[in-house]
Amino acid sequence: MLLAAAPVVLLAFALVYGHAHRTLTPQDLIVPGGLLAAFFAAHLAVRRFARGADPLLLPLAALLSGIGLAVLTRLDPSLASAQVLWVLTGVALMTVTLAAVPSLEVLARYKYTIAIAGAVLLLMPAFVGREVNGARLWIRMGGLSFQPAEIAKLLLVLFFAAYLSQNREVLSVSTRRVLGLWVPPARHLGPLVAMWALSLVVLVALKDLGSSMLFFGLFLVMVHAATGRPAYTLAGLALFAAGAAVAYQLFGHVRVRVETWLDPFADVTGRGYQLAQSLFALGAGGMAGVGVGRGFPQRIPFVETDFIFAAFAEELGLLGGAAVVVAYLVLCLRGLATAVRARSDMAALTAVGLVAAFGLQVFVIVGGVTRLIPLTGITLPFVSYGGSSVVSNFILLALLMRAGDPVLAPIAPDAGLTGELGRGALSRRARQVAILLASLFVALVVNLTYVQAVAAPALAAHPANTRSVAEQASRPRGAIVTADDVVLARSVPDGALFAREYPEGAFAAHVVGYSSPRYGRAGIEAAADDALSSRRAFSTLGDMVGAAAGLPVPGNDVILTIDSRIQREAEAALSGRRGAVVAVDPRDGRVLAMASAPDFDPGDVDGGWDALAATAGAPLVDRAAGALYPPGSTYKTLTLAGALAAGVASPDTTYTGPARMEIGNAPVTNYGGKGYGTLDLRTAFARSVNTVFGQLAVELGPERLVRASEAFGVGEGLPLETPSRASLMPDPSEMTVWETAWAGIGQPVGEHPSPPGPQVTVAQMALVAAAVANDGIIMRPHLVAAVRDPAGVELSVTRPREWRRALDPATAATVRELMVGVVERGSGTNARIAGVRVAGKTGTAEVGKAATTHAWFMALAPADEPRVAIAVVLENAGAGGRDAAPAARRVIEAALGAR
Repeated sequence: MLLAAAPVVLLAFALVYGHAHRTLTPQDLIVPGGLLAAFFAAHLAVRRFARGADPLLLPLAALLSGIGLAVLTRLDPSLASAQVLWVLTGVALMTVTLAAVPSLEVLARYKYTIAIAGAVLLLMPAFVGREVNGARLWIRMGGLSFQPAEIAKLLLVLFFAAYLSQNREVLSVSTRRVLGLWVPPARHLGPLVAMWALSLVVLVALKDLGSSMLFFGLFLVMVHAATGRPAYTLAGLALFAAGAAVAYQLFGHVRVRVETWLDPFADVTGRGYQLAQSLFALGAGGMAGVGVGRGFPQRIPFVETDFIFAAFAEELGLLGGAAVVVAYLVLCLRGLATAVRARSDMAALTAVGLVAAFGLQVFVIVGGVTRLIPLTGITLPFVSYGGSSVVSNFILLALLMRAGDPVLAPIAPDAGLTGELGRGALSRRARQVAILLASLFVALVVNLTYVQAVAAPALAAHPANTRSVAEQASRPRGAIVTADDVVLARSVPDGALFAREYPEGAFAAHVVGYSSPRYGRAGIEAAADDALSSRRAFSTLGDMVGAAAGLPVPGNDVILTIDSRIQREAEAALSGRRGAVVAVDPRDGRVLAMASAPDFDPGDVDGGWDALAATAGAPLVDRAAGALYPPGSTYKTLTLAGALAAGVASPDTTYTGPARMEIGNAPVTNYGGKGYGTLDLRTAFARSVNTVFGQLAVELGPERLVRASEAFGVGEGLPLETPSRASLMPDPSEMTVWETAWAGIGQPVGEHPSPPGPQVTVAQMALVAAAVANDGIIMRPHLVAAVRDPAGVELSVTRPREWRRALDPATAATVRELMVGVVERGSGTNARIAGVRVAGKTGTAEVGKAATTHAWFMALAPADEPRVAIAVVLENAGAGGRDAAPAARRVIEAALGAR
């Protein structure tokens, strides 16, 4: 059997070393060879001290230990080196245990001493332990850490076996009824209640759900094997369920584990990160795995201990993961076969308890990693890193072999543990335990099949799954470059991988976005991923030769429409303030600048995500296209355009413009409380008179006002490469007269099922200006000008395309002239540029019930032959004409100077 296990272990190490070193030498097989030699020596010791033990147990332990060491060598060679020493120590202690314990029945004489020692070890971390990953399981002595619970588990099994073998006949006899159930004398029920209390103490004091489940579960299995009384099992399950329910309500760490199990993706970068990454790894593994060394187990926290099964199943797939589960199942079944043929109750119940502890531990950890049950923090026997676990499992193996070794001296008469009466019944119940464990392991395989075969496509497509980002780090991505050849992002060698570098730091950060192996991608890094990614097309002989040689494939470069000179002025205009600037070329839809403040450095995302997420002002939010604002008086441009196009008014139509007037039985007021008397629409637009445009909006009506807005794209997401929010207007059937008046002024005031409006993005208002500049036609806005291969050959070029026709040319020309009036003699004089006719519109938007206002300015220039259209918002900055217009002017000057 050891000879059968040896090739599997050697192959596992060969695959690991072959991938790591690209070659395989005889020296690479020293560790697995030495490991197998140690097991062959252990085999000789077993033949000496436990000749009648099951011959399959040691080979299975060798197989699992060898696989575990190979996986650890793949994950962390330094940990693997330490694990080798622990495995050798465990093998030695297994031999010592076989030699020192000639009979389990002898240990039964010291059952209460063993029980006290087990309880002390189990509870010791609550007083002198340290907390790791939420659970208080570890004790540190000098430079060594160990888990007392691993040894306590074995001691408690020995105690339970001794107690139950001595009292199982009494426990099987009922003497009184409680709640309709026959139960034995109260003094014999003490251990059941004590174990229930102990498991809850473990749950509360050690914050360890897994150990609590494991200890109580193995006790119930042993009680059932000893007595066969369903009442014990049902009562025990009810007690544990009640205790767990109370713990869920009282203790946050229990609640977190359960909630994370129910929805690990609710907080995928926080408490659900570990489980989510495990599921992503399993999904990536699929049926046959990604291959040894080709996975990304380092993305899973505590992968060497709690989540080593996920690392194994990722690289060897469902077939490898199921094979390991089957190996554990075979070991458990052989252990229970030992219980069936054991010559005494003590030996039989010890075997049942050891197998229950072992099998339930496997089920709990693999079930947690694969999301079959809530996640726990215990280790996978023989495979996970950890000296305590390895040593205790080899001692467990020795005790199990001792239980199955009938070649012993006769049992001492005073042991009182022969248990000849009822041995057939105990054997039947051991078989029932085998069926239970087999069912649990079948559930593991079924669930693993679902995750790795059925759910794998959905897991791969999940937005939080950034494994493709990590996979692409092995190949260089293309560069992101501005229209005037400033490199904003590029890949640089970082050892065997490639790191993403952002030479300009936070410059154009929201356009460029980021490419993070943990947090995914955003901006152009996400939108142009297909172009930037390294994918070999195999279209030439060179592609095939490069693939055979393992040469990295450089990605293609993405050339932006952004002009760095205009972008710098836009960002300078926002310096020290919150807001956004968007400038476009109205003739072809090229986005010349798109700035948002505050900003961030894309290179800091991996290390500073939490700080960025907690920073006031939300620097990760793209205020240019991803934030909605009340547009203030800039929206009067749309109201004016709708009224002119519908024939409701002309520039010469006169209105009264009092400081305050009732419209729809509620007040409409002018900014600053100023009255204007009687004036025409041209002057009212130049001076931005609210009361006039409130009247005009009511005359236009909600249906036509909303329809005019939709003509400019309001209500529809912008066709940019990067994500954008759709600007909003209410359902016209829900709008009151007063709301319609204020909507025409650009101030949302409604309260109804549909959203109050208008609410707009800065990019949307830049396109409104572009429509007025381009005879009513909005060209499709775009950020990507071209894609070039590493040789500089253009693979694709973005051609100008019409997006929508918002106005007829005559109406657009009229609106444009009225916007010129705003700058030359109205509220936008701060946007004047010598020698250039600028057309614009100011806006001062009130923010809720606060006294602060957002400053807006929307413009196009030169008015006769427009080459740039722009929108600016400055949050809580004051008046549009005073604060936003000068900011827009400097960007317009940069745009005109750059052409």
